[in-house]
Amino acid sequence: MLQIHGLTKRYGDVLALDDASFTVVPGRIVGFLGPNGAGKTTTMRAVFGLVAPDGGEILWHGQVVGPKQRAHFGYMPEERGLYPKMKVGEQLEYFAQLSGLHGTDGRDAVARWLDRLGLVDRAEARLEELSHGNQQRVQLAAALVHDPGLAVLDEPFSGLDPLGVKALSDLLEKTAASGAAVLFSSHQLDLVEDVCQDVVIIDHGRIVLSGVVEELKAASPLRSLEITVNGSSWMPDLANTIRQRDGRVRLLVDAAVDLEAILADARSAGEVTRFNFEPPSLTDLFLEAVSGRREP
Repeated sequence: MLQIHGLTKRYGDVLALDDASFTVVPGRIVGFLGPNGAGKTTTMRAVFGLVAPDGGEILWHGQVVGPKQRAHFGYMPEERGLYPKMKVGEQLEYFAQLSGLHGTDGRDAVARWLDRLGLVDRAEARLEELSHGNQQRVQLAAALVHDPGLAVLDEPFSGLDPLGVKALSDLLEKTAASGAAVLFSSHQLDLVEDVCQDVVIIDHGRIVLSGVVEELKAASPLRSLEITVNGSSWMPDLANTIRQRDGRVRLLVDAAVDLEAILADARSAGEVTRFNFEPPSLTDLFLEAVSGRREP
């Protein structure tokens, strides 16, 4: 288990991390969310010793993280760190060696990951010859080639097409199912909601919300209400309407709202063809947690 306790980091007058604490449990996928500059990358780099925190501690299975523990971690940075003119297969063998896999073990691991990521026919190609999506796959293979106990991935879905997103999502689920702890950041909140069991939201260096996604949604005092009035531009007399298009209105309302009164009002404007009341989305929770804003 990765435990981050009271992590603080200051860059001059900027407090990048402010007593940040959360855990990542083996076998679980954790979405690490926050606005740009919230402290996500600083936290990830601190796990790998690339940033020295000013306070707090980082533990792996109860031990302070050092070189021994990091040898069993995998890291995919947002800014790619591969060699553009080096062949894909050779590059992955090099990273396997850095992670302690040598000789046959390293070559077997590379072959296995090339196959998993559909890159067998690109093993002899230079990295710069690959599409952006395939370069992403190679970077991921470099992070996971040694089957790490902890995988930390900074924006791994960036630039991928829907097929690439599906393939990577499946791979992350298999990686967690094998017993690894997975932490990844993303701005694609609908994707995080589909892939992750747990979520950590950071804003201005502070953890503002964390827990099991479904439990957080159920515990929220808000509910999502979608109403469609056929052939009408009906708009409820509520201040928190967050979307209205082609007769379909979406609102965030208090869980104790008077639904019968809203439904009666909608029916007075026309035929109600949709009336859906459910827990808020992860996007709703995120916006509430970081600033109280609503979806445009």
